[in-house]
Amino acid sequence: MSITELTAQAWSDALELYRYSYTFACVARREHEEWWLDAAAIMRRQTADPRGWLSVDPDEDEFERRDDPLFPFLEAPSTPADVERFRRRVTAVPPCSVASLLVLLGIPGLDAARAPGFAQQRSEMERRAHVVLSRFPEATRFYSNAGWKGEHPDFCEQPIRATTPFSRYGWDAGLIAVNEAEIAMLWHFDPT
Repeated sequence: MSITELTAQAWSDALELYRYSYTFACVARREHEEWWLDAAAIMRRQTADPRGWLSVDPDEDEFERRDDPLFPFLEAPSTPADVERFRRRVTAVPPCSVASLLVLLGIPGLDAARAPGFAQQRSEMERRAHVVLSRFPEATRFYSNAGWKGEHPDFCEQPIRATTPFSRYGWDAGLIAVNEAEIAMLWHFDPT
């Protein structure tokens, strides 16, 4: 599916990948040269999808959000020092590994080997991940706070064993997609 074929309905269907996990997914217009400021606006829920398409926010109506618009994120970058600190918390994801990371973010516990029925669901999950990816042109850069082994990891074959958390929880992992027009955050939280 190419970007020209991507529709609001196809996007909404693709985000079903995150129905059973505690995963946040939001795309926003790129407004700043320093894209971390756009990521901060997403984390503060100050943005909307520029196409008017679905976003996924599992905490949207939760009690904790009333007192803290950032919840469950702990903080968002707002100063140059913050930006530098956040920049050190992520690593560029090889383009060939992005689809498998998108799949993994839809699996509770972030471990495909332990996910019941994953072998039977894998091809459908990968299809949805590729639909999500189709929104982002070739020049898009991808970053994650997750640790991995090897130069070209398959996240479905290697569970995430370490992260640099962005949330008040001790464990979260995510993907940031950045291009000239849009920025997206897809973030999995584990409150246990």
